[in-house]
Amino acid sequence: VHLVESGGGLVQPGGSLRLSCAASGFTFSNYAMSWYRQAPGKGRELVARISSAGGSTNYADSVKGRFTIVRDNAKNTVDLQMSSLKPGDTAVYYCNTLILGYHYWGQGTQVTVSS
Repeated sequence: VHLVESGGGLVQPGGSLRLSCAASGFTFSNYAMSWYRQAPGKGRELVARISSAGGSTNYADSVKGRFTIVRDNAKNTVDLQMSSLKPGDTAVYYCNTLILGYHYWGQGTQVTVSS
């Protein structure tokens, strides 16, 4: 299983950013995918999850209405569209999938929201 995130960077408050995760090494369309984040000095928290077929999504209360998770099972990618970004969204963002009880993680991508 290999997960590679991209798209992080520095953005001003109120701005937008789109993260992408490229997956390989497993049958992507069979598994739910998630985005987590970890801010400095804090634990890793679930941001958004999407079902295997993409028909069901869940979001942390802190990002509802601002973030959207989508997947493309033909391309084996899962994206996180982030808008109305706040300084509190600053964190390393990780792509994740759970297969047979084991969590697989990407290397993470840094998102910094600052003026």
